[in-house]
Amino acid sequence: MNCAVIFGGTGFIGICFARYLVDKKQVQKVYLYDHEALSTKASFDRQKMLASYSCINEIHGDVRQPIDWIPPETITLIANFAAVHREPGHVAGEYFETNLLGADNVCNWAEKVNCKKIIFSSSIAPYGPSEHEKDESFLPVPPTPYGGSKLVAEKIHQTWQAKESENRQLVIVRPGVVFGPGEGGNVSRLIKAVRNRYFFYTGNQKTRKAGVYVKELCNAMCWVLNSEKAKADKVTLFNMTMNPGPSIEEYVDTIAKVMGIKIWIPSIPIKLLLVASYFIDLFARPLGIEHPFSPVRIKKLTRSNNIIPMYLATNEYKYKYTLEEALIDWKKECPEEWS
Repeated sequence: MNCAVIFGGTGFIGICFARYLVDKKQVQKVYLYDHEALSTKASFDRQKMLASYSCINEIHGDVRQPIDWIPPETITLIANFAAVHREPGHVAGEYFETNLLGADNVCNWAEKVNCKKIIFSSSIAPYGPSEHEKDESFLPVPPTPYGGSKLVAEKIHQTWQAKESENRQLVIVRPGVVFGPGEGGNVSRLIKAVRNRYFFYTGNQKTRKAGVYVKELCNAMCWVLNSEKAKADKVTLFNMTMNPGPSIEEYVDTIAKVMGIKIWIPSIPIKLLLVASYFIDLFARPLGIEHPFSPVRIKKLTRSNNIIPMYLATNEYKYKYTLEEALIDWKKECPEEWS
């Protein structure tokens, strides 16, 4: 029996990828290895998404610790999605603790169970924000602890592959903002802001934000993994985003179109919005109140992540979803996140 293990598997990407692997008959069984149970994921009923998949099973475990669990089946694929990733939200050491120890422990476990294939989900964060286009050939200079930890984690996985370079295959994907059912992140917040009419432009309408629908990501990872080129190259690194990455204005206009609403978006000077965000944060943080006006998030709104998926373009990958098609599919599968 072919079997896959997804580390960080109870997150929304892990669940979508598990279903994809089963639906496309890539494997017959999937284990979701995570320290958080599906039942604790409050943003979406993820147990419901897996209700008809008896071949997808949870395993409780923490990748920051050595992995002792051994499944009875032969493991033919490992996907490592385990990460501390939200910015803001963590102190610097937490990114390195999880992302580096996790990479090391997953690679050690791959050796223990003699698995020859790993997909590692990195990030575009090592590139840093820029108005200039950046493809896979661009030298990464990570400006944040998250980006730095992801870049080092890539090297840990590459070291695993190099130990048996002729027999092991490694695919490293650097996705932009991944959105879709159960995401609960940047695009979910944008949908809520547009719906409730508290979103403001800050002169950033043309700012590009590399992003990809979660189902497109799943398709592309398997497409690359199974390609003859990747099998021959043994190590493949590719950016994953729509091409080109949509502007903030395109995200907003498409969200409004999918909702069937007309909305006028005012523009507020970034300095004024930043001052307001600092005041809101000053009062909200001591009270433990979550809010969408973090100064860090406000600053990120004005910075482009202009990432180009050159590997996919060069190798003629055929996208399954436009931005509009992706949002329509998301709304259809999870209407409660749009209401």
